Amino acid sequence: MHLRPFFIFSCLITSAAFAADLPSIPAESIAKKKDLLFSDDFHETELGKIWHQAVPSFAIENGALKGTQVRDKDIPAADGKPEVKAHAAVESLVVPTKDSVVEVKIRFDDAALMDVEFDDRNFTGSHYGHLCRAQVRLDKVVIADERDGSQSNALIELKKDPTQNKDAINKVYATHSVTFPNKLEAGKWYTVVVETVGEAMRVTIDGKPVAYFKSPGIGHATKSQIELGVVGKSGLFQDIKVWNAEPATP
Repeated sequence: MHLRPFFIFSCLITSAAFAADLPSIPAESIAKKKDLLFSDDFHETELGKIWHQAVPSFAIENGALKGTQVRDKDIPAADGKPEVKAHAAVESLVVPTKDSVVEVKIRFDDAALMDVEFDDRNFTGSHYGHLCRAQVRLDKVVIADERDGSQSNALIELKKDPTQNKDAINKVYATHSVTFPNKLEAGKWYTVVVETVGEAMRVTIDGKPVAYFKSPGIGHATKSQIELGVVGKSGLFQDIKVWNAEPATP
């Protein structure tokens, strides 16, 4: 399985500066829940077949899904063994959606970042079919259109000559992600809700609207799976629920 290296996963955080004029966050939900497609309270001893470990570093522990980044640095090829690239812990949930509401509880232990991502493995216009994601840190929330931004084939081409294309590369990052300041504490549980409707994504934490972004890649019609990610040691997930959704009426 071909996976992106850790530096690509994390470059949104290092490359996307806090915007001077952040988009206004809708006070009310942008999505109306329809059918409940999936739920898991992680009280079984093993994950069901609907889950797939993209990077094998998740386990159920005391009624929670614990992700631990074990590939935290690049290891050069040596003694006949291939190079190993640093990578986040990633657990994939194969639940196809278009517009959706994803609700999950998260707890930072010593993790630096936890996120909810949408992919389409049949899409060839971005690295590994990455589409969009909501990234949560202790001090910020990032929403990223990866299909047309950080994981796009167009950006990959630009990076072949990073010196010549520096301005164009920075523009891709700046126009396809947004960063909102936000404060959380390690060791506490928070309920994160990611609403995705059309080209818009809205994130709330414990009912408080914390981020919003609108970009074409978010509106990709065939989101084949949802991924939970952890960067920087361990983080916990609990009580995930996924609903189909439609635009909320004004």
